[in-house]
Amino acid sequence: MRFSTLFWVLLLLLRFGLFIDAIIVPVDFLALQAIRKSLDDLPGSNFFDSWDFTSDPCSFAGVYCEGDKVIALNLGDPRAGTPGLSGRIDPAIGKLSSLTELSIVPGRIMGSLPHTISQSKNLRFLAISRNFLSGDIPASLGELRGLKTLDLSYNQLTGSIPPSIGSLPELSNLILCHNHLNGSLPQFLSQTLTRIDLKRNNLTGIISPTSLPPSLQYLSLAWNQLTGPVNRVLLRLNQLSYLDLSLNRFTGAIPGQIFTFPITNLQLQRNFFYGVIQPANQVTIPTVDLSYNRFSGEISPLLSNVQNLYLNNNRFTGQVPVSFVDRLLTSGIQTLYLQHNFLTGIQINPAANIPVSSSLCLQYNCMVLPVQTSCPVKAGSQKTRPTTQCNEWRG
Repeated sequence: MRFSTLFWVLLLLLRFGLFIDAIIVPVDFLALQAIRKSLDDLPGSNFFDSWDFTSDPCSFAGVYCEGDKVIALNLGDPRAGTPGLSGRIDPAIGKLSSLTELSIVPGRIMGSLPHTISQSKNLRFLAISRNFLSGDIPASLGELRGLKTLDLSYNQLTGSIPPSIGSLPELSNLILCHNHLNGSLPQFLSQTLTRIDLKRNNLTGIISPTSLPPSLQYLSLAWNQLTGPVNRVLLRLNQLSYLDLSLNRFTGAIPGQIFTFPITNLQLQRNFFYGVIQPANQVTIPTVDLSYNRFSGEISPLLSNVQNLYLNNNRFTGQVPVSFVDRLLTSGIQTLYLQHNFLTGIQINPAANIPVSSSLCLQYNCMVLPVQTSCPVKAGSQKTRPTTQCNEWRG
């Protein structure tokens, strides 16, 4: 009886051209229904208007199928400035066994990230940023052995970064910035990992020399509470193109060899580094920011090849290399911030014409300023460091 009924239903579908080529499996169909019930459009968004479950779910906005399985979910209107979604992520999302990609646009998604996501073993891309996710990062995400990108940035996640995340063998991009994560950095084993962005969290502890793979090209650990030396760590990272370790509590010296890397942006400001910066070879870095540290010693002339150089608020001593002046006057250096150090002189003609496109600040050093230039507001109003400080530091 049931067979004959099904036969007549299929016959009618064929007769009236209503047969759908891509009828998804019931498990995926029910999972999509559960996901829809737990999420809503924010005012001004009409993303879910096409989610009519009397039609083919593979035609829904943001749903992509292969055969009778859902392989990708891109939830929310991706156009800039459009409202996102609200609600919570239903645990039924783990029922989508063939899912390879899951993304949700910025909005007001709240609650924790379901542990059931780890059941989607084929997941390669997971991005839910700029929402209000809270709670811990599920350790079970470490079961997604093919995961390449994990972006949970700009949320309210707490707890530590699970060691299982560091053991993901295919991970290429880890973006967890702007959360409330604490604890230490796990050891990252992936040899294809190129980007780590963990800035603006509450991470603590030291960085093990072997915790970061040499494949890294982008590393941002700014605005944390990390401590200890980083020289042995940086010596291994010979493919960096961006480095930001600012606003931490790192100590020790910075190896000169790191300046031979093709770094395009380097920020190490507001830390507690000690030591001398001595690049070993000619530097070809557009921007180097070593401000707000405790670097000391003389400034290497090799750094004069940097286009934007921030060495302010350190403990550098001696004369400013002549090569800096030459490059500054020929617009080779666009920004040269040397304020708040213990520098004793610079060989520049008081009548020298500094190009309009270049900025020089020498305030609060152990010298009489040979030229008057505009400095940032944070440099303060004092032109020269008190003699007692200079003598004490020299002693």
